Amino acid sequence: MAISSRNSRIPQRFSRLMAATLAGTFLALSATSQAADMSDIESQGLKVATEDNYAPFNFITNGDAVGFNADMLEELKAYADFEVSQEILPWTGLLAAVSTGQYDMALTGALVSDERLRVFNYTPPYASAQHFYIKRADDDRLTSVKDLSGMTAGVQAGSALLTRLPELEAMLEESGGELGKVVQYESYPEAFADLANGRLDYVVDSAVPANALVASKPDLFAKGQAVSGAGYVSWPIPKNNPELLAYMTDFLNEMRESGRLAELQQKWFGESFPDLPTETLTSVEQFHELAGLAD
Repeated sequence: MAISSRNSRIPQRFSRLMAATLAGTFLALSATSQAADMSDIESQGLKVATEDNYAPFNFITNGDAVGFNADMLEELKAYADFEVSQEILPWTGLLAAVSTGQYDMALTGALVSDERLRVFNYTPPYASAQHFYIKRADDDRLTSVKDLSGMTAGVQAGSALLTRLPELEAMLEESGGELGKVVQYESYPEAFADLANGRLDYVVDSAVPANALVASKPDLFAKGQAVSGAGYVSWPIPKNNPELLAYMTDFLNEMRESGRLAELQQKWFGESFPDLPTETLTSVEQFHELAGLAD
């Protein structure tokens, strides 16, 4: 869905809220230390940070890390000529830990956003990330985006979905409505628990996890309409490490050409994404052009 100039503007009330919310996060992200170059990685190993609470990208089942990125990590270990080590972190501190050099990259379901592109470059996308609202399956009040006016929304703290809520606010204002209260959560399971018990009216999530959730709990949750333009999921790498970005791009290209990437997309997402961009994402302007976002 292309966003017109009118729909892509950021209303002043929400832009102030968003700035206050993200200030602490991206102040930490701006203080990026010197990254290890490929010669260091080849001798010392690659350190990747993942999370464990964002199905189907990364999550825990019976004590084991599973998901799309868990399988991709195993593929990377087989592909690389050096050691690859993983540490599981809470999402809210993961990107800051990568940006400050504690880890070389984030191997997780990170959505591309304007703010993150000022700190990170991204490998070519491996999944679509258009945003949708999810409601309770029996909630007949919500049949379209305009019905979200004044309702209480849940979203993950520090996420790209939070930074793109101005698109939803603009949609609501166009129909004479307004964005209601926004509650931030450390993880999506907490948000969906509150949606199920009635503390929230809807949750905003991206296409892949929304599809997985509704497929697993169709009697409890239902997927609504899109509340953003196009989006992408990819792996963020600090801007001061172009060699690692090139290496991980080569790895993804190998996975794509062998057909293994499509196999894992189908396994975990229920569909493959043959039409995603195959180039690295390195600037806000490039991202907007690819996603059809008007400036």
